[in-house]
Amino acid sequence: MTNTGTEITKMGFWERNKKSNGSLLKKKIKAFSFSLARAILLFGMCFMILQPILNKISISFMAEEDLYNPMIITVPEHFTTANYELAAQFMNYWKTLGNTVVISLTIALLQIAVCTVVGYGFARFEFPLKKFWFACVILMIIIPPQTISTSLHLHFRYFDIFGIIEAVKGKSLNLRGSVLPYYLMSVGCMGLKNGLYIFMIRQFFRTIPKELEEAAYVDGCGTFRTFLKIMLPDAKPILTSCFLFSFVWQWTDSFYTNMFLGNISLLSMELGRIADKLGQYLTKILGVGGASVGYTNCLIATGTLMVIAPLLLIYLFAQKGFVESISSSGIKM
Repeated sequence: MTNTGTEITKMGFWERNKKSNGSLLKKKIKAFSFSLARAILLFGMCFMILQPILNKISISFMAEEDLYNPMIITVPEHFTTANYELAAQFMNYWKTLGNTVVISLTIALLQIAVCTVVGYGFARFEFPLKKFWFACVILMIIIPPQTISTSLHLHFRYFDIFGIIEAVKGKSLNLRGSVLPYYLMSVGCMGLKNGLYIFMIRQFFRTIPKELEEAAYVDGCGTFRTFLKIMLPDAKPILTSCFLFSFVWQWTDSFYTNMFLGNISLLSMELGRIADKLGQYLTKILGVGGASVGYTNCLIATGTLMVIAPLLLIYLFAQKGFVESISSSGIKM
C-alpha cells in the first residue's frame, strides 16, 4: 500500500489525472474557479470602500482650475495644499480636534463602564422584570433616537428632578449647550448605541462558563471582586470592540452633538459649516459673490479627510487588537 502511494505521488499531474479518469483536473479547475471568484469579490469590495477615499485625496490637492479641466481625472496638474489650509482655518481645526478627542474619549469610557456592569447583570443575575428591562434594551437598538428628539430637547431645556430644582431656585435648569446632558444620558445607558453595547457584552458574558465564578466564590471572592478579577480580564476582546465602536460613532455623530453641544466646537459640527464659511470668506476677503459648487465640494472633501485622519491613525495602531477582538467576539457570539 505504501509503495503504491509513493509511485502515484511520483507520477506527473496528467498521469495522475488519467488514472483518476479526469477527476483530478476537475478538482483543480473547481478550486481555481472558487479562488478567482473570491479574489474578484474581495477586490470589488475593497475598491468600493477605498475608491471614494482615494478620490477625495486626489481632489483635496487640486487647484480650482483643475476641478473643471476634463483632461484631469486623478493626478492634479496644479498641486496645492491651500485647500487644507482653508479647511483648517474654517474648522478652527486644532482647537476643535482637542474638544472632539476629550468628549469622544470621556463619553466612550463612561458608556463602556456603565454598559459592562449592566451587561454583566443581565448575563448572570436574576431580578424582577428582567425580561421586560431587556426588551427595553432591544427597543433602544431598534428605535432610532430621532423619534425621541423632541422629548429630549424639552427634558434638558427645562431640566428638573421631581420639581426640587424649581422649588429651590424658582425655575428649572437649561442644560442645553453643555456636555452635561450627554454625560447624564451615558450614565443612564441612553447614550448613542448604548443598547447595542449592552447586548454585545451580555452575549459575551453568557458564553463564559459559570464554573469560573463558582470557583472564585469557593476561594472566598465576593461578587464584585469576581467580576473585577475574573470576568473583566476575559472580557477584554468585547470591551475593546465596544470602546472603539463607541469612540468612532461619537467622533462622527452629528445628532446628539447638534442637540446638546451647540456651544462646543466639534469636528462633526464644523464640517457641516464649511460651505457657509467659504461663502463668507470669498465675499468678505476677495469680494467674490460666492464659491462654485465644485470648489465647495472640494473643500468639504478636504475637511472630511481631516476629520477621519485621526480615526485612520487609531486603526493603524490598534489594528491587531481590534481584529483580534472582533474575531474573538464573533466566534463566542
